[in-house]
Amino acid sequence: MPESHRLNDPLPADSVGIITPQVAHFDTPLALACGKVLPDFDLVYETYGSLNAERSNAVLICHALSGHHHAAGYHNDEERKPGWWDAHIGPGKSIDTNHFFVVSLNNLGGCHGSTGPLSHNSDTGRLWGPDFPLVTVSDWVNSQARLADRLGIERWAAAVGGSLGGMQVLQWSMAFPERIANAVVIAATPRLSAQNIAFNEVARQAIRSDPDFHAGWYSEHQTLPKRGLKLARMVGHITYLSEDAMGSKFGRDLRTNDLNFGFDVEFQVESYLRYQGDTFSTTFDANTYLLMTKALDYFDPAARYAGNLPEALAPAQCPFLVVSFTSDWRFPPSRSRELVDALIQAGKPVSYANIDSPYGHDAFLLPDDRYHAVFSAFMQRAAKEAGIMPANDEVTQ
Repeated sequence: MPESHRLNDPLPADSVGIITPQVAHFDTPLALACGKVLPDFDLVYETYGSLNAERSNAVLICHALSGHHHAAGYHNDEERKPGWWDAHIGPGKSIDTNHFFVVSLNNLGGCHGSTGPLSHNSDTGRLWGPDFPLVTVSDWVNSQARLADRLGIERWAAAVGGSLGGMQVLQWSMAFPERIANAVVIAATPRLSAQNIAFNEVARQAIRSDPDFHAGWYSEHQTLPKRGLKLARMVGHITYLSEDAMGSKFGRDLRTNDLNFGFDVEFQVESYLRYQGDTFSTTFDANTYLLMTKALDYFDPAARYAGNLPEALAPAQCPFLVVSFTSDWRFPPSRSRELVDALIQAGKPVSYANIDSPYGHDAFLLPDDRYHAVFSAFMQRAAKEAGIMPANDEVTQ
């Protein structure tokens, strides 16, 4: 993970520094794929680097299921951990803020400031809660396009995302092909497998069956469905890690030297999962988790074309970089190759790298020399072709 800095230590030289989130409010109604309309909405976002005079160097970061707008840097001097993708955003990093202006936002339905279940519903005088409409990847991309309009960005130099974020990048390439110059799709899939949908349903049922869920109106009961959200996170976290990663980190190590012959925490891996679940259950909204997993399940651009993915990708106009990781069994390399094959059949320029990594699905968040080299090379080419970066410059490795 990105290295934390100790209190009172100077920030790393390759950090984007102290960042202040911003809020964009939109009064124009947004029609959603589910048939409902949001009368107005807010999007919370952060920016890193400087927008050039031509407004041609902007990069959009699309986040994954539990992600948010804080992708890089720190919110204050006392913050110990940087943003969730700090390993890849900053001076000299894969997305080099010496050249690019980076925009990272919290999607609609999120629980980190953008309009979602925790927001006030002016029509009812209550929080939206479970009444917040189901949103899809296409809804997110449509709202992101409005943010781009607000920022005066007619065309992204690149749209970049991992996991659920990669699905958003694919949607950008199909829905607004003229508005992205390059697409980076990392550890993603053109649609979920039945097994992935099943994992998501187990997580949702864990939340919905929690007695403190109250049909999604838990805030009005001054409670949280912590047990359900904890179990959902534990199930999800298992799928994000590989067997080798869990084995090397925990093995069968016990917390004490002896078996207790009971059902309390005995193995280190049990302690780890419970800690992850406990932390998540107090920092993430349960209704948001339900919405995000449904957006994952629903994404299937080929469905409108009788399952013909190359036909669905036909509108795309930009070069693609597709990256997978050998030990990712949640979104395995075979699904990335399916996407690559479809792009080739559709006649689209595509580069593909399958990175050897023991860290499972979480590998897309972590630093890795080969990953960095592939990612950086693609972004450098994008910068040079756009005239953002001199042809003889290279990112420091």
